[in-house]
Amino acid sequence: MRITALGLSDVGLQRDHNEDTFRCLDEYRLYLVADGMGGHNSGEIASAMAAEGMKAFFEATEKDDATWPFPIDPNLSLQENRLSASIKMANKQIYDRSCSDQSTHGMGTTVVGLLLHPEKGIAHVAHVGDSRAYRVRNRKIELLTRDHSLVNDYLMMMPDMPKEAMDILPKNVITRALGMQDSVVVDLGTEDMRAGDRFLLCSDGLSGQLTDERICEILSDEQSLEVCCKKLIDESNEAGGEDNCTVIVVSVEP
Repeated sequence: MRITALGLSDVGLQRDHNEDTFRCLDEYRLYLVADGMGGHNSGEIASAMAAEGMKAFFEATEKDDATWPFPIDPNLSLQENRLSASIKMANKQIYDRSCSDQSTHGMGTTVVGLLLHPEKGIAHVAHVGDSRAYRVRNRKIELLTRDHSLVNDYLMMMPDMPKEAMDILPKNVITRALGMQDSVVVDLGTEDMRAGDRFLLCSDGLSGQLTDERICEILSDEQSLEVCCKKLIDESNEAGGEDNCTVIVVSVEP
């Protein structure tokens, strides 16, 4: 299988600067989106630190004799450990910077990462926060992540909560992010991948504006990655453009 990927980010219509960061690290088949938060420019600093921290960790651990800052989980593969540890390392760097630099105090970021292994036909997905990963296959879409949000946490504890009670909960409160504490729990999953699949990573500037069904329609059309990315961004803005919007589309081809 051959992997091609393209990313695009836009400030949206109601923000004056972009706090999102994305990276397409084709040399590692690693793709990530981070959505920063914090006053002044702190959000964009946090998201950039997440992206650069993950990249630096992958660079540092290319050799077998590399020193890891976290214990390796024997229940996970080496690459699963690598992806999870890269996020934990980025979290520690953001937290330390936030504690030592008053101008960035309280900054944080979400992150979602996709690590592909075409030779094994598998994809590892890791995330913290409410940036999402999807897979589109045969014109059907599947959400591969679960938002770490107040609404979702309530639903897990009380799945039968009445709609009236759910409606009063704030919809934009996330309960997990990088930089909030000196350690973080990373959600990690492994999916199969096939020729014809398209994966999408996105910030909530997209998922909060477009339905999953519309996202699926755009990604199912036999159009270039550039056209798909631009259409996702454009339609997010047409729906209100309330937030920064960032997307990466990854295509798995024969």
